[in-house]
Amino acid sequence: MSFYDDPENAEKYVQMAEGYDGAELIKILTSHLPDGKSLLELGMGPGVDLDLLAKHYQVTGSDYSAYFVERYKKANPEADVTELNAITMDIARQFDCIYSNKVLHHFSDDELRQSFAAQAECLNDDGLLFHSFWRGDSMEEMMGMRFYYRQPEQLAALLGEQLKLVQSAVYTELEKDDSLWVLAQKR
Repeated sequence: MSFYDDPENAEKYVQMAEGYDGAELIKILTSHLPDGKSLLELGMGPGVDLDLLAKHYQVTGSDYSAYFVERYKKANPEADVTELNAITMDIARQFDCIYSNKVLHHFSDDELRQSFAAQAECLNDDGLLFHSFWRGDSMEEMMGMRFYYRQPEQLAALLGEQLKLVQSAVYTELEKDDSLWVLAQKR
C-alpha cells in the first residue's frame, strides 16, 4: 500500500500543498511543447497541475495511489486517469510528453534510471520529459518515504542512452535555489 492510499495521509498532503502548483513550470513547458499534444502526468496527487495542464494538452493523469486516482475520478468522471507505477510504467500508450512535479525525488538512482528508460518507451518519436526535483546532495526519510535531493548533472547522467538532456535550470520554490527542472527528449 502506498503512503497516500491512506485517506488520512492523502488529505493531510492536500491541505499541506494548498496554494502550491506547477503554473511556472507549465509556463516553461508550453514554450517547448505545442498546445494540443498528448501528455501524461506522473504523480498527479489531487490533480492541481493536471487541471492546469489540461488547458493546453490532451492529458492523462496517473498516480501510484489508488486513493488519489479515485478521488480525482469522483470529482471529474470524464477524466482520463489511471493507477501507475512510475518506475515500471506499465501503460500501453504513447505520449508526446511525460511530466511530473516533485514526484520522482522518491526514487533511488537505480529506480530513477529504470523509470527514465521505461518513460522513454512510452514517448512518441522526439517526445519530451519534463520533471522537477528538490535540489541538493542528500537523502532524507520522512513518514516512511525517501526524498532524494539531486543536482542537474546527476540527473543528466541518469537519463540513459534513450534520452538526451535539452535543458535544465535551478529555481526557487520554498527557499532560494532549492529546486530544479529538467527537460529531456527521446533520441
